[in-house]
Amino acid sequence: MNISTTAHAADTAADTAAVAAVLDRLTAAWNAGDGVAYGAEFTDDATYITYVGTLYVGGTEIGSAHQALFDSFLKGTRLAGEIVGIRFTGPDTALVVTRGDVHKGKPGKLHKIQTYTLVRQANGEWKVAAFQNTKHKALMEAISFKAQPATRPAVA
Repeated sequence: MNISTTAHAADTAADTAAVAAVLDRLTAAWNAGDGVAYGAEFTDDATYITYVGTLYVGGTEIGSAHQALFDSFLKGTRLAGEIVGIRFTGPDTALVVTRGDVHKGKPGKLHKIQTYTLVRQANGEWKVAAFQNTKHKALMEAISFKAQPATRPAVA
């Protein structure tokens, strides 16, 4: 995990653990098929962009949309993921990059990359204010890198 901070180095370990706990609760809610618990981890005005480009706004809408998915297309699925990095851009803001995917049965390769923006609330709790999910298209990426090697990022 890559962790850097520009604010309050003494609080970094506690804040890192608190931010990671939000992602753990999101995973637990997904795995339980609990849209209310899933939506509760987002701010009232959060933005949530799915890998197909759907935009949901607010924890309530995010939760109810996910409940509909948990009751149909995503019934019985589990969320798999790993944190790539957590970066604090201030004392009350964290950017988190993860790799993840949804599965039934045994988890496979993590085909999606996500960005979370978390903010500390007035009560000290961390919540997700923005989420972006992108499906990794390895073939298209490889073609791009071959055609223009200068586009290859330093960190893969």
